[in-house]
Amino acid sequence: MGKIKVTINSIAKACGVSRGTVDRVLNNRGRVSSETEEKVRKMAAELGYKPNSLGKALASRKKHYIIGVILCSEGNEFYNDMIRGIEQAEQDNTDYGINVLFRTMKGYDVDHQLRLMNELEGRINCLLITAINHHKIAQKINSLTESGIGVLTLNTDIENSKRVCHIGANVIESGRIACGLLGLLMRGKAQVAIATNSLKLLEHHQRIEGFLQAKEDKYPGFHIVEIFEAEDDDMIAYMRTKKLLAQKPGVDAFYIGGAALGICRAIEEAGCSDKITIISCDTNPT
Repeated sequence: MGKIKVTINSIAKACGVSRGTVDRVLNNRGRVSSETEEKVRKMAAELGYKPNSLGKALASRKKHYIIGVILCSEGNEFYNDMIRGIEQAEQDNTDYGINVLFRTMKGYDVDHQLRLMNELEGRINCLLITAINHHKIAQKINSLTESGIGVLTLNTDIENSKRVCHIGANVIESGRIACGLLGLLMRGKAQVAIATNSLKLLEHHQRIEGFLQAKEDKYPGFHIVEIFEAEDDDMIAYMRTKKLLAQKPGVDAFYIGGAALGICRAIEEAGCSDKITIISCDTNPT
């Protein structure tokens, strides 16, 4: 496990003083009693506090540094922890002039995402985005980049763009591992249904790509019965799974990349819980 980041807030809590007092001590500004200063510096050393050099540089700027965030997160609990992390990071760095402008959307409508990007343009210094894998979005990213706004893709990447970098997991490898686990559980033979949230996201394409690569390499006894989209909606997932099980009763394995609750509910109601092996990815509260 990685080390917990030590912040001015955590030092303040440990010392029982205000955040402003810790800031004055560590940045040598303002008047603080020698006793309090000694207490704060000792606690900072014990906790292993390291000053944020980037933050100090940003703090010296006259204007705020605004980070835009666009997430396809509405109705998808997967993003809850991510949003909390971004909000916490903003809070930790408020003194350095860093602020976040959030925009969220439900589903994967290209024109909607373009409108959000246009809305933030001119108001932000950089953009974090769960980008829909579409040439219009790539073109907009390229336009923002050329205007001096750095764009980073978050959780899912996009093809043919000038984005600075991608922040996310190796989803092709995730798909390969999922296929390997299912291969062990099913002893190399299965009638497999694959459910993903939306093929408009490169992440979901790549996850399935990894699964199919491993199937071709090691598990020729796997037969892919159907690949369907759940669209980040448990009811849609439920209805499509129910229909699939009625039409293709031989399905004995599922690889789930989204809306797992709706899929599992349909499997349970069909009386197939003990007949179908499920491999899923991501952790959701449900």
